[in-house]
Amino acid sequence: MRLTRCYVALPMQAGARVVLPELVANHLARVLRLREGDACVLFNGDGQDHDGRIASIGKREVVVELQASRAVDNESPLHVTLLQGIARGEKMDLILQKATELGVAAIVPVMAERTEVKLDAERTEKRMAHWRSVIASACEQSGRARLPGLSAPTALNDAARGIASDALRLTLDPTGDVSLATVQVTTGAVAVAIGPEGGWSPRDRDTLSAAGFTGLRLGPRILRTETAGLAAIAALQSRFGDL
Repeated sequence: MRLTRCYVALPMQAGARVVLPELVANHLARVLRLREGDACVLFNGDGQDHDGRIASIGKREVVVELQASRAVDNESPLHVTLLQGIARGEKMDLILQKATELGVAAIVPVMAERTEVKLDAERTEKRMAHWRSVIASACEQSGRARLPGLSAPTALNDAARGIASDALRLTLDPTGDVSLATVQVTTGAVAVAIGPEGGWSPRDRDTLSAAGFTGLRLGPRILRTETAGLAAIAALQSRFGDL
């Protein structure tokens, strides 16, 4: 039987007792109705799964006793950074969830000229907390023990300049210079830039070109923002990664 697996951002080691955060505690004790002595798996992003059993369930807390730690080696050899134009609501959640499942290493939400989502400081903080929760849940489901990096929303120019110098830089373009058959990833690192719902503006494309991004042809059709990045990641993982 598959064990319940939960992300808990706390230090962990065999023999330790972990007091679960309220949301995780409620999920295990109230939703799944686990009982004292039942097994579960916790992870904190350190690359390990920590096997445990519920030691106690009280009105205010649930305590898990950790018994052993196991290294989890299922990260992709292809280091994909997704520069994603911020999309609205559930579209962005879908992108983050599925990109995590597909093994992306880092996600940079991008503010472009045609981005429709406007974020002030307070909304940014709330949105970041929500996005981290989406990513953690996707790691729980997919078995990843390391969370992909999530940057704060960043202007396109700054995001493009922040990519590692040895990474291949691609943006989807039906008339691009390279195709999946001809593109070459020589360093194991690739950055994929995907526009928001309104697509890249001409100025955005100039910014990407100046930063060394090349157009990747992924078929003749124009894909929606919630489809484009996931299709590109899956295709690149299939050819250069572990799909």
